[in-house]
Amino acid sequence: MKGFGSDKEAILELITSRSNRQRQEICQNYKSLYGKDLIADLKYELTGKFERLIVGLMRPPAYGDAKEIKDAVSGIGTDEKCLTEILASRTNEQIHQLVAAYKDAYERDLEADVIGDTSGHFQKMLVVLLQGTREEDDVVSEDLVHQDVQDLYEAGELKWGTDEAQFIYILGNRSKQHLRLVFDEYLKTTGKPIEASIRGELSGDFEKLMLAVVKCIRSTPEYFAERLFKAMKGLGTRDNTLIRIMVSRSELDMLDIREIFRTKYEKSLYSMIKNDTSGEYKKALLKLCGGDDDAAGQFFPEAAQVAYQMWELSAVARVELKGTVHPAGDFNPDADAKALRKAMKGLGTDEDTIIDIVTRRSNAQRQQIRQTFKSHFGRDLMVDLKSELSGDLARLILGLMMPPAHYDAKQLKKAMEGAGTDEKALIEILATRTNAEIRAINEAYKEDYHKSLEDALSSDTSGHFKRILISLATGNREEGGEDRTRQEDAKVAAEILEIADTSSGDKTSLETRFMTILCTRSYQHLRRVFQEFVKMTNYDVEHTIKKEMSGDVRDVFVAIVQSVKNKPLFFADKLYKSMKGAGTDEKTLTRIMISRSEIDLLNIRREFIEKYDKSLHQAIEGDTSGHFLKALLAICGGED
Repeated sequence: MKGFGSDKEAILELITSRSNRQRQEICQNYKSLYGKDLIADLKYELTGKFERLIVGLMRPPAYGDAKEIKDAVSGIGTDEKCLTEILASRTNEQIHQLVAAYKDAYERDLEADVIGDTSGHFQKMLVVLLQGTREEDDVVSEDLVHQDVQDLYEAGELKWGTDEAQFIYILGNRSKQHLRLVFDEYLKTTGKPIEASIRGELSGDFEKLMLAVVKCIRSTPEYFAERLFKAMKGLGTRDNTLIRIMVSRSELDMLDIREIFRTKYEKSLYSMIKNDTSGEYKKALLKLCGGDDDAAGQFFPEAAQVAYQMWELSAVARVELKGTVHPAGDFNPDADAKALRKAMKGLGTDEDTIIDIVTRRSNAQRQQIRQTFKSHFGRDLMVDLKSELSGDLARLILGLMMPPAHYDAKQLKKAMEGAGTDEKALIEILATRTNAEIRAINEAYKEDYHKSLEDALSSDTSGHFKRILISLATGNREEGGEDRTRQEDAKVAAEILEIADTSSGDKTSLETRFMTILCTRSYQHLRRVFQEFVKMTNYDVEHTIKKEMSGDVRDVFVAIVQSVKNKPLFFADKLYKSMKGAGTDEKTLTRIMISRSEIDLLNIRREFIEKYDKSLHQAIEGDTSGHFLKALLAICGGED
């Protein structure tokens, strides 16, 4: 740092390749040799994010946390996210050190400052966490587990209003080991994960804090992987969060965080930092990250464990599916038919009325309106709507007016028309529909196009991909519970994905067996097979399919696995991708909004906000316009 300018490269090389304890010794020696404060000199020499990162690395961990919390509670407004992240994730010992460091650095009482700056149940839970008195023994009493499950259930789901004190007491004091068993038992008893109850019963910052506590108890590295992803995705980077986590976890669990990040987001933490930051700041962050996991595909046990738990959750959760479009209560097909005729008669079109009626009726009611319209006016409502509306709005309204199976049949037909084939649309429909829906689509296809769906698929696709689609199009998936052969099925999957050591049969017959497993076994059975697969191989099946397979075959298998894991999340991802980046994929957006509106669009909305930190409503608002926007928001059915 001597003379004009500073050698930033040397500074970052030195500081990122020393442990925190070594950095403290460097500070000490710097003062002895030069009579100057190293941190003050660094602050003077460096600027911006790079300075914040380097100075952050120079502080002892407890003092780093103390500084973050001091910044979060001083000045106007409070940074609740920062308070939540630090207090929900630290161990008892780290909390005690933090309280002492805060007192030493600022001559103030941390608890008093937190109380002065927060309120309500959020404040109470923070105070409980600040005590650093979470039980630490690994011996768990089964009776107490059952008692806590009962108490939580009675405090939330079974009560008019919520008894927040029970949630605070149990989640704030019990040991991690104990709470993991409580969460498992809660899911078995109530059919829903504890997170779903917290979302339903609590609200605001308190809800976010309790969800963070639950996440950290399940897996602290997974909590931080998610925080890092959210800090970098979308426009702009939340640098304070990125710096805080990279500094505070670099000597604790960064390898675990990296591995879970790779599994969960299908890209390495390294590559995301690389694409999201620049200059010396980027170099220093990458040094802390330590390596690029896109190079290696092997799981660490921590990540395999998380994948295993994800499948467990998927296997036992009884999710209640809810749409956003419901039958209108005071339905009068006569009045609706007349109002629609009036909206289209004469000069100009009254789009608002058309949108209001069509988006606020169930599909069955829309069919009645079509019939009544014909009886009254001797006209075909679909033909009239087609001539009055245009573009995206026309596609959306006409799609809503068709019976679901006929709509899907038409989408499949369109995907196979013309020069190219829209494989994505074929996959999305055939991999996600139930047996009953598939059968109805087959009938509708035959009726509308005088050709069987199977023949159409045969002439438009080829090879292994064709066989998979035809298998899905038979609608022959088993519907029972789990089957006894799950070890067998998991073994076939392991062999075909070339992870198992043994090989029992030639490749072609294995491929056929793998296809049969994915296309015909029940969802319930497959969840257990995929869980077994993790146990046998230390890999998640989705990750492996992506690595070992390619092209359309890979895409269709991945879609089946994602659909089995969490169908609403599969659609939430598709919706997000249809609107992210430049340009909108209106076809996909329209198709999903129409086809899921009465099935599970409400669940899709919840998964969307959970994963992408913004609501589906906001995404649609930012990405579409005019009457098309209005109609989509009406189907979306609310802002989360």
